[in-house]
Amino acid sequence: MENTWVCPKCGNRSYETDQFAATGGGLSKIFDVQNKKFTTVTCTQCKFIELYKTETSLLGNIFDLFTN
Repeated sequence: MENTWVCPKCGNRSYETDQFAATGGGLSKIFDVQNKKFTTVTCTQCKFIELYKTETSLLGNIFDLFTN
């Protein structure tokens, strides 16, 4: 994606990436385990954002449970 990403809204090729985590449903919501992880790609010109789901690991989810 380094050199090929083009904003679908304005055509800009410059972007920033970041990550965030979210809580799913059921028991993960009750225990505040953020088992949904996403990478964002934000256009630096118009601020359009694309989300990409990222894989999570069981060990990471267990660590998250004990650090909340």
